[in-house]
Amino acid sequence: MNPYTIGIISSIAVYLLIGNFMGRRVKSIDDYYVAGRNASTLLIVGTLVASFLSTAAFLGETGFIYEGHAGVLFIMIVFNLFGYVTGALFFGRYIRRSQAITVAEYFGKRFATHRVQSAAGVTIIVGLAAYLLAVTQGASLAISEAMDIPYDVTLFIVWLGYTWFTAYSGSKGVVVTDTIMFLLFTVVAFLAVYSIIAAAGGWFYSIEELATFETKPGILAWHGVIGPESRWQNIPDAITWGFILGIAWGVTVAVSPWQSSRYLMAKDEHTVVRAACVATAVTMLFYCALIMAAVSINLIEPNIQPTEKAMIWAAMNVLPTFAGVLLMSGIIAAALSSASTFLSLIAFSATNDLIELKTTSEGRRLAISRYAMLVVGIVILVLAYLQPPAILAISYFAATLFASSWGPVAFMSVWSKRITANGAFWGIVVGFSANFSAKLLELYEIILLPVFLHPIVIGIV
Repeated sequence: MNPYTIGIISSIAVYLLIGNFMGRRVKSIDDYYVAGRNASTLLIVGTLVASFLSTAAFLGETGFIYEGHAGVLFIMIVFNLFGYVTGALFFGRYIRRSQAITVAEYFGKRFATHRVQSAAGVTIIVGLAAYLLAVTQGASLAISEAMDIPYDVTLFIVWLGYTWFTAYSGSKGVVVTDTIMFLLFTVVAFLAVYSIIAAAGGWFYSIEELATFETKPGILAWHGVIGPESRWQNIPDAITWGFILGIAWGVTVAVSPWQSSRYLMAKDEHTVVRAACVATAVTMLFYCALIMAAVSINLIEPNIQPTEKAMIWAAMNVLPTFAGVLLMSGIIAAALSSASTFLSLIAFSATNDLIELKTTSEGRRLAISRYAMLVVGIVILVLAYLQPPAILAISYFAATLFASSWGPVAFMSVWSKRITANGAFWGIVVGFSANFSAKLLELYEIILLPVFLHPIVIGIV
């Protein structure tokens, strides 16, 4: 048994033990859905960042940077991190005030109709199921590489771990493990950048070499690598894509269910705003470290395929063994924390937003919620076996669905006196459907959309 296997098994064991401990403390629906509405600033920061930085960051975006698109990603990050503070100030603190137990329930209360709540609930189930699929595949891929066992086997192990944990402990367990994992992978990210750059020859040498790197010319340029074999043929396309995705991600961070639902757990509105400010700073520092680490891997090995394995390769071939074990554990931690958040939100919406169980006893509602998680988990497992891994593409597709379906309605629900229940319902339905349909048509090459007419733009307009 290699050190990476021991480290991963140990981290998963700790994860399950915490889930078991926190599950025993669940006494009510509030405990299970919103962690008793008593989470501190540290816990809210931890769960905000951990649910945002999943395998999409450690694998998908790292591969994107490794390919030569650090500049485009940085443009995105600058825009999307504004979503934390904007979301907290103009949306998050108001949903905390509503005392809802899901964000979709907030919409139902605001517009005094279950129809809007149900529409929001359906978007949560479909959108987060796709995101959960990507996270599950990312964690399984990382464990398969580290432990040298078949991907199909690790897929089942990952699924079983987060499904059992989340079904038993609910939000009380999720918020605690998110915070522990956030601390782990944040420290590991800075440890990784130090080790990788040291192995590449040091800070100054690495920057000098990358500035004239012939294998991927323009890898440090503000627009990244451009050309026939790149993702983009010209600079305007690359920058347009970065701006559109950046703004869309900013809206997503502000109002998406896996981010804004964290505010429902905060002990007060001051905690909401403080946590958002801290999360912005921490995430920006994290991405600075991730960008430098990923781009510098090229100086050691410029031909890693698929590129999504770049950070896994560095953990197992560049970092000292102990640091590599921590990095692999951090990647798995990021995946499991996001997976537990997404699974809990899907099940909560299924049992609270699509069907009304308010006349049912709390014990019965808890049992139904746990069974719903198991059913959802099984569906995700089957889809993960059928769908080849495409971590970054699926993550971006699923996450930005909420920019077009929830963005305008969420902010207008607080700041507009003119928006009606019908307007909110059709805003959610049309925004989601237009984005989803355009992306499917583009995916199957039925239509070819220009960069400026991204499915997100179609959904919002």
